[in-house]
Amino acid sequence: MLDAMTFLWRGGLLMLPIGFCSIAALAITIERTFALRRSKVLQPQVLDMVKAYEGEGSAKPVLEACMRSGGAFARIIEEILHVSNLDHAQVLETIHATGRREVGRLERGLIILEIVAGVSPLLGLLGTVLGMLTVFDAITAEGIGDPQVLSAGISKALVTTVAGLSVAIPALAFHSYFSNQVESFAAEMQELATGFSVRLQSAGRAK
Repeated sequence: MLDAMTFLWRGGLLMLPIGFCSIAALAITIERTFALRRSKVLQPQVLDMVKAYEGEGSAKPVLEACMRSGGAFARIIEEILHVSNLDHAQVLETIHATGRREVGRLERGLIILEIVAGVSPLLGLLGTVLGMLTVFDAITAEGIGDPQVLSAGISKALVTTVAGLSVAIPALAFHSYFSNQVESFAAEMQELATGFSVRLQSAGRAK
């Protein structure tokens, strides 16, 4: 533990913003891991009822299930049921508008992961530049006869570079992973919601 703290301390003040970036990325990664579970987005009870609905009887049980669930897909289906008396074009517009809103909720925090992935290596690079400036200042003042002075600047440069990349690489990986998850959920929810609205309106016309 002491060696790790010493290693980080050698990076200088720039380790503070890099550390803040790592904490922010970790918090968002943990929160999105739980929030983007399939069972949380596409609740099994609502999903099964939507798939099973073929226009028979009332859709009231579906609405009640959606109101109990309160997830992204449930909110889209609930909105469809509220506007089911409108024409198909208006229902489709409602699906798209509600879908965009729910996708925005699913993407919450991902922009911060993207920023962390971009900023962290730049902070590391800034540390590298500052470390090399320390080396050149030492060479200017004392020549190249004192390796300890030179190694301190080089060490600072290397520590910040390693720290910046260590934060940026997983942040970029998780951002890509979560973005793909959201995109996949969005496509599936749109397909299911559109199919449900068609069956719902067909049932309404048949009455």
